[in-house]
Formats: sequence, C-alpha cells, structure tokens
Amino acid sequence: MAGYSRDDFDVPVEDYNFEEITDVKSLIDQMGKAGGFTAAKLSRARDILSDAIGKSDQEGVLNWLSFPACLCATGTRGFFVEALKRRAFNVVITTCGTLDHDIARTFRDYFHGDFSLDDIALGEQGLNRLGNVVVPNECYGEILESVVLPWLQEIELERSGGPEENPWIGFGSVELCWALGDRIEDESSLLHWVAKHRIPMVIPGLTDGSIGSQLFMHRQRSPGFMVDILADEQILSDLIWTANESHGLMVGGGISKHHVIWWNQFRESSGMDSAVSITTAPEYDGSLSGARLKEAISWGKIRPEAPQVVLEGEASVLLPLLGADLFRES
Repeated sequence: MAGYSRDDFDVPVEDYNFEEITDVKSLIDQMGKAGGFTAAKLSRARDILSDAIGKSDQEGVLNWLSFPACLCATGTRGFFVEALKRRAFNVVITTCGTLDHDIARTFRDYFHGDFSLDDIALGEQGLNRLGNVVVPNECYGEILESVVLPWLQEIELERSGGPEENPWIGFGSVELCWALGDRIEDESSLLHWVAKHRIPMVIPGLTDGSIGSQLFMHRQRSPGFMVDILADEQILSDLIWTANESHGLMVGGGISKHHVIWWNQFRESSGMDSAVSITTAPEYDGSLSGARLKEAISWGKIRPEAPQVVLEGEASVLLPLLGADLFRES
C-alpha cells in the first residue's frame, strides 16, 4: 500500500487573479494553480497533450486521437479538423458516423435545436434530432446517398486495375477514407485533411452508420466489392511495432477508445507513454467508456509510469478550451 508523509503535499492552493488572465493559456495555467477539482485536471491534460504534440513530427512517435461521431455533428468538429490540419495527431480511430456527418456537413447545414423538442412532431416534418442539433432528412441520408454512391462507383473503376485475383485486397477503412477525402476540396472537412496528409483513420465499426449503408447498397450493384477490415489491423500492427513512443487523446469511449488501448498492449514496451481521456461516463457500471485509465495499466495497455489524466466533463466544452491553447499561434 502507498504511504504518505506531510512533505508529499507542498504545493499550496492559489486563488484566481483575474487581472492576470489575458488569454486561454493564462486561464488554464491558473486553473492548475487554483485547483477546484476538475480545473486542475484540465491544466494537467493540456500539459500532457502539449508535450505529446510537440513530438508529433518526430519519427517513430505515434499520437493517437479517438472520438465518437456525435461531436462532428457540432462545431466541435473544428477541433479535430484543426488538429489534423496541423498534423498534431498521426493516427485516428473513430466511428462510422464521423464519415456521415463530415460528408453531409460539407454539402448541407445542420441546425441548432433543443433537447426538449417534440420528437414525434419533428419526425412528421422529416427532421431528425441529435441531442440539441436538428438534421433534416435532405441534409443527411438523402445527400449522402446522392454523393457517396457515385463516388463508390468511381473508386471501383480506379481499383479495377489492381491485382487480377482481387483488386480489393488491402482496401480497408483507411484507404476508403483517403479515397473519399480526395474528392472533398472543402478545407472545413476532416476527411479532406486526413486524405491530404495521408493520416491513417481507422473505422472499426464501418457498417454502423449511413456510410455503411451506402457500402452495402453499392455491393448490391457490384457483388465483387468488398472492404478488407483486416487491412486496417495490419496498418495498426505495423505502426505499433515500429513506434518509439505512443501517446493518446481519447474522447468518449466505446469501440474508438478501446481500439487505441487494445493495440498499445502489443508494444514491446507494453502500453502507452501518456494518455488523456475525456468522458462523462461513470465508472461503476463497468463500461469501457467509464473505465479510468489506471484500469488499463492492469492490462498492459498503459505503462504504470505514464503521465495520464481522466478529465470528467463534456467534450464540446473542454475541447475548444484545450484547442485554443494547444493550437494558438506561437
């Protein structure tokens, strides 16, 4: 058991001095000194991420970013776009809906709504509610079908010159994201930057969304079409076995978070070198979303000595604060 002495606690709590808060950096700096429960964790998360991002251009350094699709239905998508534009992260794990929302919002708008709206009345008008965001049918399923199906036909034609035995070998979600992103010129698109910088973006649950439906519909017309999901795993295996360092920002939980920590247990040094988790989920129900990072130490997914923090809070509030400091011009 851990033992403590009086000398272990020698950093005093300081009150905020608002006259000295001139920007987000100085605010987060003072949060670290003031404490206040979650505020100190935000400052700690900023410091861990700043250190990791500072190494992002070094060979053999993996900076993982994982997040759920729902945030891309909001303006928080801008955090991920800026992060990838700057190459702050070089491997992304997310869910199928990220492709849905990113492509849909490239061509159509989503709209502000409210959590208390009448969902029956919305449905009667062809309006879908995602939390407090309203998504009309024509801005989601309809536009995705009209845009993505022709793209898939183009992609199939491009790959028809591949290996005769199977032109789809090696065509996983990483290749798909690049092929889709190559067709998007809008710089507000996450897929645009993923493709431009050839950042591996893995979608482990590729069929769980509208893009999955488009892939299925395309296969009805072209039975030979396939997505090689194990090709993604080969990419991750190659990355993890050659990594000198591995750091991660995991927003939310589920399959995206788990895929990050799962692969990191196979490192020769066993586990991530630093990690930041943002979550609103409780720990007591045993969910992966709620599991604190220290639990991953027991599995060899995070190193015991790795700097790590779990930041409890809602990401659409926390990510803009972090981004305003991490992505500010020096």
